[in-house]
Amino acid sequence: MQTEQLKQLVIDSLEELKGNDIVTLNVASSTSVTDFMMIASGTSSRHVASLAENVIVKVKEQGVKPLGIEGQGSEWVLVDLGDIVVHVMQPNTREHYDLERLWSDLPEDAEQEKAEEALS
Repeated sequence: MQTEQLKQLVIDSLEELKGNDIVTLNVASSTSVTDFMMIASGTSSRHVASLAENVIVKVKEQGVKPLGIEGQGSEWVLVDLGDIVVHVMQPNTREHYDLERLWSDLPEDAEQEKAEEALS
């Protein structure tokens, strides 16, 4: 399955169970671990678990096996699909860790470090 198709499948899976604030971050230039991080919020631990489980079920139906699943039954579940890592969190956890800001700040930091190295 192509990455774009997988991204859309994840979005559809999250939207199907009313996942909130779904965001896709292109992190390919910042890390070799994955190309995209997708973040969504659930309203409770149960909702977070249901959202993540729906993603897992839908991708498996399409022949994609998750490489790893972390945090089942908690306020943050991570589903590693290789080119895409899906984070499903409760709003307070999402706000606390602020992955959107963390990953959006990295390219600028890396560019600044490169510029500083060039000057020294």
